[in-house]
Amino acid sequence: MKASRRASRILLLCLAIGLAGVLGACGGPWRDTYLKKGVGRLTQEEIRDKLGPPHTVKTPALGGDSLWTYRFAMGDKDLDPWNPTFLAEASQSVGAIMGKAGEAPKPTLYCYRYTLIFAEDKVLKHWKREECVPGTREALTTK
Repeated sequence: MKASRRASRILLLCLAIGLAGVLGACGGPWRDTYLKKGVGRLTQEEIRDKLGPPHTVKTPALGGDSLWTYRFAMGDKDLDPWNPTFLAEASQSVGAIMGKAGEAPKPTLYCYRYTLIFAEDKVLKHWKREECVPGTREALTTK
């Protein structure tokens, strides 16, 4: 009886992890979705509340668009949520929870820069995401 309960718990845990991964995977990095939906709507204050203070700010003295930049570390799970390594990582997590596996390897993180352009009325006009050092992720993943 104890073995079947344990097996049921493991199965439920695997299903919960899988469901959380699928739901979290929709839409790519959450910042992309947040900013994409916010163009023409989000203010500087709202973005500062959500993302924190920008790393750099350029505001023209004579008026015009202002430019904010942020830098964030993101892993493969953030950038490519449908990556098949998710199943391997989930099974390692379940094994670690059950006390059967050693520590899972730490994910590789990459630096990404978000550039936000605000109109004079301080509303988000345009944004883009790019690697801090172009080609880094590609170079590291092809090795």
